Amino acid sequence: MKRVTVFCGSCLGNDVYFELQAKNLGQTLAKKNIGLVYGGANIGLMGAVADGALSLGGEVIGVLPIFLKEKEIAHEHLSELILVESMHERKMKMNELCDGVITLPGGFGTMEELFEMLTWAQLGLHKKPIGLLNCNGFYDSLINMIQQMTDSGFLKKTNQQMLLVSDNIDDLINQMENYNAKESYKWISNETL
Repeated sequence: MKRVTVFCGSCLGNDVYFELQAKNLGQTLAKKNIGLVYGGANIGLMGAVADGALSLGGEVIGVLPIFLKEKEIAHEHLSELILVESMHERKMKMNELCDGVITLPGGFGTMEELFEMLTWAQLGLHKKPIGLLNCNGFYDSLINMIQQMTDSGFLKKTNQQMLLVSDNIDDLINQMENYNAKESYKWISNETL
C-alpha cells in the first residue's frame, strides 16, 4: 500500500488511549513508508494521527472542504492540503488518493465515511481493504450489529468479511496488505453462497 485514508473523530473522546492509538497509527504508517490521507484538520483524533505521521517525516495529505478551513481548523504543517467544495467531494478525493482505509473511533461523520466506503466496495466500485481499528473495544457494538445484519439476512457473509478488524495496528495493516477482494455478491441469492 502506498497510501491509506484514515477516518476518525474531530474530537479526542474521553479515553486517552484513543489519542495514543491515533498517534501510534500515524507513526506506524510513516515507519512503513505508507502515506496518510485524512480530513485535513488539526483537532481531535484527526490532528493526532497527522501529528504522529509528521513526527517521523511521513507524507500527510489533508482533504478539507473550504467551509471548514474558514473555521480555522486546517492543519498548518501538512505535506499537502487539498481544498474541495463539499463533504461528498472530500470523500471522493480521499478514495482517489488511497489504496486502503482505516477507521479509528469517531462519531456520525466517521460512521458515514466508513459505511460509504463499505457500500462502494459491496457494489464493486473499488476493491480496497477497509480496516477497523477497534481501540479498547470501541467498535464491539458495531461489530455485533454487523453480525446481526448478516444473521438476519440483510448482509452477505462475503460482504461482512470485507471489513477487516483488529485492536492491533500492525495486525490490521498486515491484514490489509494481504487482502484479496472477492467479487461483489450483493445480488446473488442466499442459496448460491
